[in-house]
Amino acid sequence: MSRKLMHIALLLFIGFAAQAQDKKAKELLDEVTAKVKSYDNIVIDFKYSLNNAKENINQESKGNVTLKGNQYVLNLMGITKIFDGKKVYTINPEDEEITISKFDEKDANAITPSKMLTFFNTGYKFSWDILQNIKGRKIQYIKLIPTSAKDQRKEILLGIDVSTKNIYNLIETGKNGTKTTLVVNSFKTNQPLSKNQFTFVESKYPNYYINKID
Repeated sequence: MSRKLMHIALLLFIGFAAQAQDKKAKELLDEVTAKVKSYDNIVIDFKYSLNNAKENINQESKGNVTLKGNQYVLNLMGITKIFDGKKVYTINPEDEEITISKFDEKDANAITPSKMLTFFNTGYKFSWDILQNIKGRKIQYIKLIPTSAKDQRKEILLGIDVSTKNIYNLIETGKNGTKTTLVVNSFKTNQPLSKNQFTFVESKYPNYYINKID
């Protein structure tokens, strides 16, 4: 076989191998999506960190989020966000201020709490990445590349627990060098929730300034 033919054969092999890996990645992401949709609700405790060496930024915080359909309650860095399916209520105890805004459906790139476990289904190319053993758990990584050139994110590594098919962590790298990491410490499902879990009750905040943004 000539060098040219060998080169073509090698390129074809690499192409077929990449297609097979992409198929495996798609199948695993589909399993994650199906698992998420099978739960009535999800309660997650997580660790969040943001780092940028050039800008000397190094932030760490613990948070938690309760999800049911597209509704959520998120607690992070002292701020509480409630989304009742129509409006977002951002509660800032330090400033005693509450901001009420409509959900922006046009902001497709935003990974909101309600989309954080299924955001990867649109707007990304994906490929099979490394498998790591983390504290006895096999974590398979899928690399996601945003398809929009306007997206400020370079890539996202999504770590999936091979056994449970639940997301273990997410590592997002921005084009400006900022790295955002979210690690799931606790993943609970089908928890008993209050009927008012996702309802904003204004009477609980009598001295707060309320800022309504239409």
